[in-house]
Amino acid sequence: MRVVHVANAYTPRSGGIRTTVHALGSGYRAAGHEFVLVVPGSQTLDEALPWGRRVTLAGPRVPGSGGYRVLADLGGVRAVLDALRPDRLEVSDRLTLRGLGRWASAAGVPSTVIAHERVDGVLRAFTPLGARGSQWAADRHNVTTAERFDRVVTTTGFAAQEFGRIGVRTHHVPLGVDLEHFRPAERPPAAGVPLIVLCSRLSREKRPDLAIEALRVLSRGGFGGCTARLVVAGSGPLADSLRRRARGLPVELVGHLADRRAVAQLLGSADVVLAPGPVETFGLAALEALACGTPIVAASTSAVAELVEGDAGRTAMPEARAIAEAIASLLAVPEVRRRAAARARAESFPWSRTTDTMLALHGLAAPAASRMTKRMRSR
Repeated sequence: MRVVHVANAYTPRSGGIRTTVHALGSGYRAAGHEFVLVVPGSQTLDEALPWGRRVTLAGPRVPGSGGYRVLADLGGVRAVLDALRPDRLEVSDRLTLRGLGRWASAAGVPSTVIAHERVDGVLRAFTPLGARGSQWAADRHNVTTAERFDRVVTTTGFAAQEFGRIGVRTHHVPLGVDLEHFRPAERPPAAGVPLIVLCSRLSREKRPDLAIEALRVLSRGGFGGCTARLVVAGSGPLADSLRRRARGLPVELVGHLADRRAVAQLLGSADVVLAPGPVETFGLAALEALACGTPIVAASTSAVAELVEGDAGRTAMPEARAIAEAIASLLAVPEVRRRAAARARAESFPWSRTTDTMLALHGLAAPAASRMTKRMRSR
């Protein structure tokens, strides 16, 4: 079968969407299916890659986004889909691409929209609508979006909430992590000042400023004099303002790390990784940190809080002082215990579970557990 996935928010420097679609492609191909990804770029290309085929269509830049482009010409996207003749369609955008649900219905192609973000959270972050106005607008948008697709997939309970309140059924498909690439590394005996890491896109909805302000609280001797240094990895429109904010503090902004080995090394060398975004819908960087044996501090209002269990991390309100207190609390846990808890939590999220579940939803394969059960019953 040919599965076509159409996505925005995909660039050489994008994180979650890029990682997710590459993992899906690899899993689908391993199961014997063809995977084609359609994304925006600076020019039109058609490439064969290890995880599948990538069709890039020229699309305009989104102002103030730090380099994101968008598939604005839906007619051109539909023409590509007509030529590809997919057996299944996946869409990773509920804004400019939701019209593709109509195309799929007319073409008789089963369709799935994957909710990677909370529309109400995005509206609160980028518009003056306020909480009530954002919820009202999000509800109307989500009702009409869900009507256009055969199914809605959400990766967390947090992401499913805005559909649940309007009575739309969703399918829960947690994302995963490469447990071989992101794994605990040998570390020297703990010494010196603890290292705090933020690995995130530097944009408003991610609230990277909270990491710097939490460090400021710690640097002023809060919570028993717990001090630390902060490394911020990532790029985005707030990079310059964050550098100004961090002056005088032990903060290093290293920019985007294109090398996955460098990302794994940084996450594994940290004592704590932060996920302060209040509306984060999953948080792949946080899960990658857990896989490296590094505990996390996550905003209690976001989906990343669902990853926190026991000493694998702490949750806090998205406020500087609360995050600083959570960091201090986590650092008080013996290192061996918190690192073992982090890795154990990550091992519940292999990418194989994600791809097996998606294939089952598409009616293309049963989940691995179900196949094992069938084999056992046949004996």
